[in-house]
Amino acid sequence: MSDAIFHISVPDNEPVLGYAPGSPERDQLKQALKEAKSAARELPAYINGDPILEGEKVTVHPPHERAFTLGHFYRGTTDHVHRAIDAALAAKPAWEALPWQQRAAVFLRAADLLAGPFRARMNAATMLGQSKNAYQSEIDAVAELCDFFRFNAYFLQEIYREQPLHSPAGTWNRLEYRALEGFVLAITPFNFTSIAANLPAAPALCGNTVVWKPAETQIYSAVVIMELFAAAGLPKGVINLIYTDGPAVGDIVFKHPDFAGLHFTGSTKVFQQLWREIGNNISTYKTYPRIVGETGGKDFIAVHPSSDPEQVAVAIVRGAFEFQGQKCSAASRAYLPASLWPRIKELVVEKTGSLKMGSVEDFGNFVNAVIDERAFDRITRYLRDAQDDPNVEVIAGGGFDKSDGFFIEPTVLLTKDPRYVTMEEELFGPVITVYVYEDADWEKTLELVDTTSPYALTGAIFATDRGVIEAASKALRNAAGNFYINDKPTGAVVGQQPFGGARASGTNDKAGSALNLHRWISPRLIKENFVPPVDHRYPFMG
Repeated sequence: MSDAIFHISVPDNEPVLGYAPGSPERDQLKQALKEAKSAARELPAYINGDPILEGEKVTVHPPHERAFTLGHFYRGTTDHVHRAIDAALAAKPAWEALPWQQRAAVFLRAADLLAGPFRARMNAATMLGQSKNAYQSEIDAVAELCDFFRFNAYFLQEIYREQPLHSPAGTWNRLEYRALEGFVLAITPFNFTSIAANLPAAPALCGNTVVWKPAETQIYSAVVIMELFAAAGLPKGVINLIYTDGPAVGDIVFKHPDFAGLHFTGSTKVFQQLWREIGNNISTYKTYPRIVGETGGKDFIAVHPSSDPEQVAVAIVRGAFEFQGQKCSAASRAYLPASLWPRIKELVVEKTGSLKMGSVEDFGNFVNAVIDERAFDRITRYLRDAQDDPNVEVIAGGGFDKSDGFFIEPTVLLTKDPRYVTMEEELFGPVITVYVYEDADWEKTLELVDTTSPYALTGAIFATDRGVIEAASKALRNAAGNFYINDKPTGAVVGQQPFGGARASGTNDKAGSALNLHRWISPRLIKENFVPPVDHRYPFMG
């Protein structure tokens, strides 16, 4: 099938539906939520397309409704890992041999199914399983995931069009784009359904086959993803979903000679440990594995005295508290000038106090629960310590309760110490810490922003003076892979803001761009000589 027959136009981003009262999408979502809660679901793993219900039975509860049972999954065994690897390797020759357009068609179809008949189901699963409100789920589990599928197919087409610039007379130079030699392991997080699906899907689009290990707290929507892939015609064995414990997976995968790549989103500590394991086994592999990871963040908002307090306050509240601060990009430290602090404080306290918190089924709630008890206990330890520290003031929120669900109030801390622990360490919860600087210390503050945290994922500056914006952009050149000017540091859109950071935040391979897909391709240069020489001598020898 030639490009002339099959051409992918530049996609449009999937529209984000509003779910306003009385809208059809709101009624459909309400019905999907009701259906999801009507009976507990068995949540199988999938190996070679077959549902697997074997192993230790684990109950799944909504984080905001601990007493309710959504369903059960079965923690996998080491046998599942071996079987998943075998299935991936067995499926690879036929999948890789398909014309790339046929592979793309699977994911383009998945996007259309997701935007249509799967929309309410996917949103309901993400809302209930991961405690996302309707809007946060819509922008993640539907709009962004549709964008990943469609834009990745377009980017792959553009990559395949890249060929050597010149072929002299009598020769033909061309590039062949192969999949990696072996299988890819995808390890995915709880916080974005779109990331959970894209990490196995992007390598698969390029002709690879995948073993997928999701976070246990995302399994409820992971099963819907696998149902979506099956409905779109993904062949059996191309993506294999397993629930085996992470260390057991790594112990098998990272010692396998056919391990070819890791696509990871999660904590910096875990990613560094996996990288060490891969390095320790490097002589085992047929080829050097590709290692792609997006890890933590300690994302900042740095505000110049020329900024508008209302704009800053909205950026703080939205950037820090949407999805309970459980975004890698969430604002978690803010540097505010003394001259603007009284007004910004007033606005932030007012706006934070207006946020309603509770179940995702009440569409009036802005904030829901954090993902599980371990996260709740970790985040609230920081809050308890802050409440006992004389150098820290809780200016908004600070409360928490896990009796019915894992609820933590959106919290704003004010510290006198720019190196206070919550200015440096990733909390991954609805907490932002503010440091107020003297207006004359703007340049010194930029240095603080750059050096306080080991991370470099996202960050934002607010200013009106173009000279200030230019100077700050240069000073913070390495502080954030996604850098925002007069905007919150969250909300990257596929095709608009390719996402990823450096330093301790990852390999900066920019999910949602051609840069990421290049990592799952192994090019082969072919030179064909149409008229091979018949004399070994060169003219100078005459």
